Amino acid sequence: MKLGIATEQLVKLGLDHQTAQHLLPQIDALLQNAHEPEEAWQLLAKEILSSTIPFSIHLLFFSTLFPHWRTDPETAPAWMPSKEGVISANIFKFMSKLNLSHVKTFHSWTINHFQEFWQQMVSQLNIVFKKMPGEIVDLTKGVESPNWFPNAVMNIADSCFTADPSAPAIIFEDEKKSLFTLSYEALNRFTNRVANSLLQQGFAAGDAIGIAMPMNQYAIAIYLGIIKMGGIVVSIADSFSTEEIATRLRIANAKAIFTQDFTSWSGKKLPLYEKVKNIQTFSTQLTPLAIIVVPCENKVDLPLRNEDSAWHDFLIENDMFISVSRDPMDPCNILFSSGTTGDPKAIVWNHTTPIKAASDAFFHQNIQAGDVLAWPTNLGWMMGPWLIFAALINHGRIALYLEAPKDRGFGEFIQRAKVNMLGVVPTLVTSWRQSKCMENIDWSTIKVFSSTGECSNPEDMLYLMSLAGYKPVIEYCGGTEIGGAYLTSTVIENNYPSLFTTPTMGLNIAILNEEGKPATIGEVAIIPPSIGLSTTLLNANHYHVYYQSMPKSTEGKTLRRHGDQIKLFPGGHYCILGRVDDTMKLGGIKISAAEIERTLSGIPQITEVAAISIPPHDQGPSLLVVYASTKENLDKQSIIKEMQNKINTRLNPLFKIHDVVFTSELPKTASNKIIRRVLRKKYQEEKKRQ
Repeated sequence: MKLGIATEQLVKLGLDHQTAQHLLPQIDALLQNAHEPEEAWQLLAKEILSSTIPFSIHLLFFSTLFPHWRTDPETAPAWMPSKEGVISANIFKFMSKLNLSHVKTFHSWTINHFQEFWQQMVSQLNIVFKKMPGEIVDLTKGVESPNWFPNAVMNIADSCFTADPSAPAIIFEDEKKSLFTLSYEALNRFTNRVANSLLQQGFAAGDAIGIAMPMNQYAIAIYLGIIKMGGIVVSIADSFSTEEIATRLRIANAKAIFTQDFTSWSGKKLPLYEKVKNIQTFSTQLTPLAIIVVPCENKVDLPLRNEDSAWHDFLIENDMFISVSRDPMDPCNILFSSGTTGDPKAIVWNHTTPIKAASDAFFHQNIQAGDVLAWPTNLGWMMGPWLIFAALINHGRIALYLEAPKDRGFGEFIQRAKVNMLGVVPTLVTSWRQSKCMENIDWSTIKVFSSTGECSNPEDMLYLMSLAGYKPVIEYCGGTEIGGAYLTSTVIENNYPSLFTTPTMGLNIAILNEEGKPATIGEVAIIPPSIGLSTTLLNANHYHVYYQSMPKSTEGKTLRRHGDQIKLFPGGHYCILGRVDDTMKLGGIKISAAEIERTLSGIPQITEVAAISIPPHDQGPSLLVVYASTKENLDKQSIIKEMQNKINTRLNPLFKIHDVVFTSELPKTASNKIIRRVLRKKYQEEKKRQ
């Protein structure tokens, strides 16, 4: 097979003439026995496409071999599993015990025999019970209100400490970039001290206790310590404003909150205790509560209120503790949806929800004992608690980086910590690609990437794969109210940039059109039951939010509302199209904001874009407005021309850009989702003033 690429093309994309002339004969020799594009790409990715070759050339080779990959992505596998990789994968070993050889067959088994599936997962994950359940689930009240593990007694924190006590549980570094580890035994004793300290302070099982601090070793110990003593963690992002923190504490009826004196972010020292201690001014309904202040550095030097405690005064030495017994359906964590209007939904995780997170990580991210996991996150977003349970229940190690993950320092930490699974949000990858800050770093220990939080861009995901010598990206889409994902992929199937291959094991979905009928493009509905699916909202009627007015499936099954829009391709792969309420109609054709944003990515000096539609002044079709995040002074007309050309060639010439608005940053939720409704309101208000 010959690629038919000329020396001049490589020179134009950044190679010097001599290197380009030397490279092409190498490629011809390598590919002489390759008969299919898939085989040719695997050889190129393994033997030729090192980090010293500009990614633009990687992209040229990929696009040459797979010329229709943007419009027909199922034709272009960017990674294919080896025979050895398949045999060693968790999911393959599990399937083999059942004499099943195909992922789709296995998925069908996990939903058709869900009681047996979850029983086997409880055993596989070493879930600890103080009293074993009589059955897996009681559905007397219907699939909308399952009672998992009836009559059992447990505390999910116990299941986080079944690994070898001497094995590392957490990897972190100090300000001098020296690496430290905390063993499972040390972390266990640390959490015991937190639990004992809380009881000594007068807190009891069932009390809700907030955490608003960075995701560090203290936060993890506090999180598990609260759960051990029977408490309920109230998860709050430390980036939230005083008012947002107060709102969440009020909804959860919290009795106390852990925070830090300061946070360090992008080289700046930001006051956190000062922000938290003012919460009372924003909510008269908020019961006065104690604040426990953890030091950012060595000790808390700030003056504290009389009712507050410094960490060294709060924490007692007693490191022996037996976890408080809980019913499996008792709450252990309150998390919040992104509330952009009114109060956010308060979603309750119970002691079974973490089993879903750990199960997903076992099957889909392929987490094995000793694996090192890094995912820049915080406890205010579900991926913070997810990371704790996914790693520790699977006997993995959590690698914590405390600065902003946007520059080379983060990449060097990933190298030093020998990370095996790196989680990202797509916006991060876009910024890495533009700055090239992660290039020529040794990420050879990475076995798999995973991406969540927003719709990803295929070019960016291909770039991410290239940073580690082409490793797969497990797309992972779900929600706080699911305890993990409903759609993802595996390490034993071909990996296609930005595509999903399967619903998660133990959970099934349906795709519905606007009439509520089965479709290949439409809104996702979850088919219960599954461990992980929420059963309680603190400040809303759970049944009304997720089940009311939903149709039945074609088989007569109950469907649960979710709100994402997805597409099923002919070959059985899926693509996320964003939230249903972020779709628009342009030129009489319905399209998602995510599809437009994917198409417009990759323009130099523009970090990311957000597409919205607004009504015209008079009657007529909706108008397409694009917000573009940039720090450069760009020519608006030339950018509109470049964007329109991308839309014309990749989507539809009927989708005309009405306006482009440059901005320094886009409004986002704590989980990094663009809040497009804020942009719509802002644009319309500014137009009224003009």
